[in-house]
Amino acid sequence: MARTAHRPGLARRIVGRAVLGLGVAALLHGAALAQLLAMQDSRDVPRLISFGGACANCELSGRRLIGARFMGANFTGAMLVGADLRGASFVGSVFAGADLSRADLRGASMAGANFAQANFSGAAMEALLAPSASFTKADFAGANLDRAELAGADLGAADASSASLRGARLTGANLAGGRFVDAHFEGANLNGANLSGAVFGGADFKRATLLGASLSGADLSGARELTQGQLAGACSSAATRLPPRLVGRPCRSRASARAGR
Repeated sequence: MARTAHRPGLARRIVGRAVLGLGVAALLHGAALAQLLAMQDSRDVPRLISFGGACANCELSGRRLIGARFMGANFTGAMLVGADLRGASFVGSVFAGADLSRADLRGASMAGANFAQANFSGAAMEALLAPSASFTKADFAGANLDRAELAGADLGAADASSASLRGARLTGANLAGGRFVDAHFEGANLNGANLSGAVFGGADFKRATLLGASLSGADLSGARELTQGQLAGACSSAATRLPPRLVGRPCRSRASARAGR
């Protein structure tokens, strides 16, 4: 001990190695990695790093998280503004209320994940894979979701104003009560989707398909490129608002549908 005390440089190195060892151990414990990264200067994270556990309200804005895997993680309220999450996977994870505005999520996978009330405004989300994911009350204003796979996803009461959903697959998705003003649905597949009570002022439906979709109470009065042929495959209610000269087909109740068989 006396010898070490006379060599402060060596002591510092020993302590430094001990701290480094603790740091490496922390890196192996999922969410602890995110917390550690939040305190570091480096903005890069190795590809295919895995996150788990809980890291609520983590500050990871601007981080480079390409190919990261979030497995059963809880990142409720996390800050990921402008983060690079291309190809990231969010399997069974919770990101409710997280801020991913301006994040790059191209090619990411969110199957079955919970992003309720999350902020995706201005995010790049092309080719996103998010079947059956929850996006209730999420903010997609100005986001790019072209060619996104959103079959069975819940976008109830979401705000996707000016969002681009060209070629997106929204079969069986829930858009009820959402705001899709000036959104782009060109070539989108909305078959079997629930658009009840949603607002689509200025939204573009060119070549979109609506077979079996419910438009009950939806406001499509200002929608663009919507045709009678598209409406023929969907169903409307007395409260549905359509562009001039277009007529909706009434929705049949389950009871009347069974009686008509």
